[in-house]
Amino acid sequence: MPLTVEEYKIGQLYMIARHSLEQSDAGNGVEVVENKECECEDPEHGKGQYTEKRIHLSSRLPYWIQAFCPKVFYIVERGWNYYPFTITEYTCSFIPKLHITILTKFEDNAGTSENCLNVPEDKLSERTVDSVDIAFDELNPKHYKKEEDPKFFKSKITGRGPLVEGWMHDTPIMCSYKLVQVSFEVWGLQTKVEDFIQRCVRDVLLLGHRQAFAWIDEWHGMTIKDVRDYEHRKQLEANDKVLTAAQEQQAEESKPACVD
Repeated sequence: MPLTVEEYKIGQLYMIARHSLEQSDAGNGVEVVENKECECEDPEHGKGQYTEKRIHLSSRLPYWIQAFCPKVFYIVERGWNYYPFTITEYTCSFIPKLHITILTKFEDNAGTSENCLNVPEDKLSERTVDSVDIAFDELNPKHYKKEEDPKFFKSKITGRGPLVEGWMHDTPIMCSYKLVQVSFEVWGLQTKVEDFIQRCVRDVLLLGHRQAFAWIDEWHGMTIKDVRDYEHRKQLEANDKVLTAAQEQQAEESKPACVD
């Protein structure tokens, strides 16, 4: 990212709040259940922020997954933000063997740290390293917007951008390191589902980090209080969109069938 870790402390919160609202429609999207300070201070990372969300996405899944999913379901996301270190966990109530954990650490470098998340030596051989380039990696066409393309965007406030070949050698520069662990222990589906989830996570990370940079003129200069207030407003809007659509869907499904 063409940012500093200190800047991205604001940018990350802004991006997640706005991105969540934009992805919420027709009963799909992100419903925020809790957003509060962690009850216990972490002995290593200090004070943090705890969030719990319900991600409604049943109609956006591939058909081969929808085939064995209930019509209405959600993924539970629990996050502990000890910036610049975060822990995020995903579970699904009707698929108890599905578990996703993402550890994240932000550092002011261009991805040069070999093991900043301290993966044990005996697990390093299992790790696959995938570098994500927000400027030149291919984005799903349905999410593409030229105004959010780092190859064309130029910040009026900071003067940064457009991002050209070799942009990672410029300053400021930071990297978001993520250790994504997926477990789905169901015989016959394990590899297919785990690979699908890893691809989905990568797509979300690519889109979100592109947007965080493309929206910099909107969040740069905000204080923590400013961005928390913005976050709260967008969470209320997203919750309203998701829950209203879900209620309308339930009402429609409960109507008695017409019989000739």
